[in-house]
Amino acid sequence: MTTSVLRRLTAVVLVAGALATAPPARAQGTGDGFLFRAPNGALVVRGGFDQALAGSDIFAQAMSDFTLRKHDFAGLSISGELLATLSPRLDLVVGAGWAGSSTGSEYRTWVDNNYLPIQQTTSFERVPLTGGLRYFLVPPGQAVGHLAWVPSRVAPFVAGGIGVVWYRFRQYGDFIDLASPTLSVFADDLRTSDWALMAYLGAGVDISVTPRMFLTGEARYTSSRGNLGPAYAGFSRIDLSGVAVTFGVGFRM
Repeated sequence: MTTSVLRRLTAVVLVAGALATAPPARAQGTGDGFLFRAPNGALVVRGGFDQALAGSDIFAQAMSDFTLRKHDFAGLSISGELLATLSPRLDLVVGAGWAGSSTGSEYRTWVDNNYLPIQQTTSFERVPLTGGLRYFLVPPGQAVGHLAWVPSRVAPFVAGGIGVVWYRFRQYGDFIDLASPTLSVFADDLRTSDWALMAYLGAGVDISVTPRMFLTGEARYTSSRGNLGPAYAGFSRIDLSGVAVTFGVGFRM
């Protein structure tokens, strides 16, 4: 009997040792595993949809003259962010992105001498460079002793920041010379580009997939206005504001 008990105890010790040295099974992909320390930050890549508010007179004129609507100034957006942990709930965020649209149109009330549409294309691009803060409404993870950090399954957050944005508004194709008595049609490529200050507010959520990887979604409002170049003399400042909804993936570091 003693020999049998010793064999069983030996087997238990061997199994326990194997479990102690093997990687935690739950850490392989469930989101309920752990890291050996709290992350120092993360790298996030996003993609989504950006709706330009198009609230200035340059957009109003384009929508009045051409077959354009406000949704034609909406388009795809991509961005990347680098996060640095400042405290358990607060991150410093540095990001860059791009959003743009390009839409063909024609004059609403005019045709050429052959009764054909007078066509042109309008494009609008924005490239923001931002710095800000992200605050988690619940802890994004919890330290267990001194040797483990367990990520939260779901961690909602709010964010805000400032930055600069490069923008370009362009219209190219055929246009009517309304100052000419003959209303002649001419080809042109009108464009303006510059840098402007911007600010943003956002809210979103991170969903852990593994201890290292998480899915993320965010809704963000951006506020900005910029100057127009000589090609658009007489117009007020261009509205660069917009609302974006993006989804992506992040990797803790």
